[in-house]
Amino acid sequence: MSGQSTHHCAVVDAAQGKLDPAAAIEFVSDPGFGGIDMFIGRIRNLNHGKVVTGISYDMFEPLALAGFRAIAEQVQAEFGPQLKLYIAHAKGRLAVGDLAVVIAAGTPHRDEAFRACRQVIEAVKHTSPIWKQEHYEDGDSIWSEGCSLCEPQNAEDTAAAHHGHEHH
Repeated sequence: MSGQSTHHCAVVDAAQGKLDPAAAIEFVSDPGFGGIDMFIGRIRNLNHGKVVTGISYDMFEPLALAGFRAIAEQVQAEFGPQLKLYIAHAKGRLAVGDLAVVIAAGTPHRDEAFRACRQVIEAVKHTSPIWKQEHYEDGDSIWSEGCSLCEPQNAEDTAAAHHGHEHH
């Protein structure tokens, strides 16, 4: 780790290119690391029972990047210097199947890699100033900030959110 950066944060404009999981693996690789964990978020074709045709992500890049760096530094402080992190999020219009986010963590041991990666994606999802517009097959579209759609506002929504996700 000869003075090189231990985390990489990026916003990639969909009009200019795609997120690259191979670049993430390369960045978090180190001869002393036995574990690399990666999370890839893709655009799915169904959400809340509606057919999704694409998603637009909008963000103020400097603010989003500052947020990613803060998350990386916080996770690094917790796991120690033997950790490399890669955080990249797409911006602009994405189609079903496109990659929206790529997170990777490299560490000497797998348990830390899993935990660090999970912590980063949850923080990015819940704290980043990223606005998401879902486009539907019926021509409709809905804006949401971060994961606000995931947090039901009332009892009716709670029932709908948990429909089909019963845990036994």
